[in-house]
Amino acid sequence: MENSLSIRSYTRTTQAHTHDFHQLVLPIQGTIGIELHDYRGKVAVGECVVIRAGVEHHFNADEAARFIVADLSELPANLMALEFVIFAISSPLTSFLHFVEKQLERQVNNKIESAILEVFVGLLEQESGNKFLDPRIRPILAYIVDHLETELTIDRLASIACLSPTQFKKRFKEAVGCTAIQHIIKKRMEKAKALLTHTDLPIQLIAERVGYNDVSAFSRRFTSHFGLSPKAFTR
Repeated sequence: MENSLSIRSYTRTTQAHTHDFHQLVLPIQGTIGIELHDYRGKVAVGECVVIRAGVEHHFNADEAARFIVADLSELPANLMALEFVIFAISSPLTSFLHFVEKQLERQVNNKIESAILEVFVGLLEQESGNKFLDPRIRPILAYIVDHLETELTIDRLASIACLSPTQFKKRFKEAVGCTAIQHIIKKRMEKAKALLTHTDLPIQLIAERVGYNDVSAFSRRFTSHFGLSPKAFTR
């Protein structure tokens, strides 16, 4: 088969089938109901369901819902290793899906579509494959990424999740595998490294964009995290 990306919609009538290729379904509007293996439930925007070749699956969706569907002869190794079929996708892949939608709607261009597919697979290979998370924790991950420049306290995050601070810390670690503070530090350092590498912003401004008003404190944390100072990554 030829690997491909397409935009699809489904009906509320439950359908079932199998196919001899792997398929990824990524909602861009609405949700899809999926039943396969030991999972039965909804897949929403910001998530991906992996349907492996030969696996029977049942599905339905509101007619207004839309999905990017990838038909692939092979799955990236990181997805083949997943023990679960649904995972939360990263913000870069989420953003890329909107570009895919606009391009595929605009015209047929084999050269561009080939390049899009190559980038899509490259982004898939970077996915950490976070499992289908507690619905109270899932939006917190997106909130953290979108608010790295602010003071992200446990009390604030717990309030957004409608949990007590104690419950929040327990559920977050169960879902993500590390504490909320460790996760926030990781995301701040990843963004700082990207800004240092790909932009010419001054270190002071980059520090502020990842939540540090004290450049010295930022430099110490960055050096401890990567083993190199921020200046080593500047353009």
